[in-house]
This record gives sequence, C-alpha cells and structure tokens, in this order.
Amino acid sequence: MSPRPRKKRCCEGNFCGQAFKPSGVPLHNLQQIIFQRDELEAIKLCDFEGLTQEQAGDRMGVSRGTIQRLLTGARKKVAEALVIGAALVFSEHA
Repeated sequence: MSPRPRKKRCCEGNFCGQAFKPSGVPLHNLQQIIFQRDELEAIKLCDFEGLTQEQAGDRMGVSRGTIQRLLTGARKKVAEALVIGAALVFSEHA
C-alpha cells in the first residue's frame, strides 16, 4: 500500500535560495536550518497576518491539523536559530 499523494499547498512569494542569518558571520560558517516554503507561509498567515489556523488552512488549501504541524515545526526552527545563532535557509522542497 502506497502513501496518499501529497496535497498541493498554495504559497505566495519567492524566498527560495535566500537565508536569514546573524549579521557579520558568513553563511558557510553557520549551522544551517532548512526552512520549507510552506512553513514560512504558515508562520506568515497565522503569526504575521493574524489568521486562525482554520483560515490559514483554507488559504493554503490544507487542513487545520496540517497548519498546526507546520507551525509547530516552523516555530521550533525559528527558536533554535535564535538561540544558537544559526541561519534559516529557505527551501522550496523537503
């Protein structure tokens, strides 16, 4: 039995290949944390725009539970990057 096909997620903007890092340190000297495009979109919709998880799910075309999982992972990555001084590298795919 094969897994269910992945649902297409609607994300706006193009941040792929960009990074958010501490200033003054070259990217190649930092630990890099890969930040998926859909994680960034979930953070943007819920934390920046103030939408509920259900509203964000509707905008991205996924369930509220998927948004909750994306937010949990994204917030953990942001916290880790801030605490240890790592770079968040934005990627299109897992």
